[in-house]
Amino acid sequence: MHYFNNSALKELQQLKEYERIILGIDPGTIVMGYGLIGINKKEAKIISLGVVKLGKIDDYTLKLKKIFERTISLIEQYKPDELAIEAPFFGKNVQSMLKLGRAQGVAIAAALSRELHVHEYSPKKIKQSITGNGNASKEQVAAMLGKLLKFDETPEFLDATDGLGAAYCHFLQNNSTKTAGKTFSGWKAFVVANPSKLKK
Repeated sequence: MHYFNNSALKELQQLKEYERIILGIDPGTIVMGYGLIGINKKEAKIISLGVVKLGKIDDYTLKLKKIFERTISLIEQYKPDELAIEAPFFGKNVQSMLKLGRAQGVAIAAALSRELHVHEYSPKKIKQSITGNGNASKEQVAAMLGKLLKFDETPEFLDATDGLGAAYCHFLQNNSTKTAGKTFSGWKAFVVANPSKLKK
């Protein structure tokens, strides 16, 4: 589900105007949110945002397949240079963490298969970067992004603005002297940094 739809020709012309494009993803097993921003002369503009609904898919492996395929589709459509992805939240529910970790891993695998650099940020870091408050609500993040990127439309699912938030957080990190989050330039770097995610 897209929240911003442009004609194919207009969209292609728009993409050529940007020096760099960042795809942001909020991984999930019920709803995966995504957002894309274009960077030109150190200014960010929204390109698109939306969600991938996974709630009606019962088989968990098919959910992962859908996440992989949709991420590849977004990469092929918008030609991003980098992926910024939200790290799973460390909560008490181990099963939920495991499922989110798998969803995140599949999206990362899709990006790495297309030679994208991958940057991982904690939910707290994303909220802090955008609102100045690491404990901000999803609604507050969405409202601030609307002001920063100058859009009025409120998505049906806040997962979309969460995905957009990951992209914008990465943009902010690249335009400051700080470095935050984890960066993976390929399979080897990802494996070295995440030995626990390998199947034994």
